[in-house]
Amino acid sequence: MAYVITDTCTKDELCVQACPVDCIHPKQDEATFADAPQLYVNPNDCIDCGACVPVCPSNSVFSLDDLPADLSAFTELNAAHYN
Repeated sequence: MAYVITDTCTKDELCVQACPVDCIHPKQDEATFADAPQLYVNPNDCIDCGACVPVCPSNSVFSLDDLPADLSAFTELNAAHYN
């Protein structure tokens, strides 16, 4: 997985719109959107392009290399959303 979304995500979907491979979910039109506390990156579909990072107004998207150690649990949380 190249990128991880953390709990400061506001679900504004700007990252969804910027993603060229549709690897960020849930989207507003999906049944699980209302119950999801945040959006998640699918580690199997992410192409490591970084388009999601600059559009995030809450600075919730990190590359694995830049993910602070205290937020490392979000790596598993993002992947678990797709299992």
